[in-house]
Amino acid sequence: MLSPALPSHFENHGSHAFSALAGIYAIVDAALSRDPEEMLAALLLGGIRLFQYRAKAGVDRGLVRAMHRRTVAAGAVLIVNDDPLAALDADGLHVGQEDLATLEPGLRKGLGARILGISCGVPEDVAAARALGADYLGVGPFATTSSKADAGPAIGAQGVMQVVRIAGDLPVAAIGGIGLDQLEAVIASGARMAVVLSALVADEQPSAIARRFIRRWETLTR
Repeated sequence: MLSPALPSHFENHGSHAFSALAGIYAIVDAALSRDPEEMLAALLLGGIRLFQYRAKAGVDRGLVRAMHRRTVAAGAVLIVNDDPLAALDADGLHVGQEDLATLEPGLRKGLGARILGISCGVPEDVAAARALGADYLGVGPFATTSSKADAGPAIGAQGVMQVVRIAGDLPVAAIGGIGLDQLEAVIASGARMAVVLSALVADEQPSAIARRFIRRWETLTR
């Protein structure tokens, strides 16, 4: 699989973060983890190096800083969901389509070399995300999911593939209901990342299940 061209805002000091936009992308959700920092540590131990922190009830910036210290030490990347200010304490920001109208016009500039991810459910969403300076697209739901009430119907590999074709060199992260059994179809869709949440938090040994996801992805992409 060809690597996409490096966006200009990464040229000086963001190449590590951009190169991390591949493989297993874990969401640590404050509503589903008793201790998000502990969950992050367990998943780091399992080999995951790309994370999103999601806290719909409100982001604790002190916690984000603590989590970011851990990811920096491990050579990993931490992206914050929905909170542009908290994203300044991490490696990037992810926003949904429903948030685009409320974003500040200078958001891309304000983020500097940090990553900007934008959710896109259909190919028609890609142009607006690209115009805003997105570094990757979150596309789904890939399969039926219970972790996001407003996720909508599953679009499957074909739906993700349609967005991938329009996205060109913009990396795509497939999201929604992805378990070990879905990874082969995710890769076949052309997505560079598989976003995983429920399969990780549901397991009593998050480090062990993280290792299984990493090994499976590596086996399928050799």
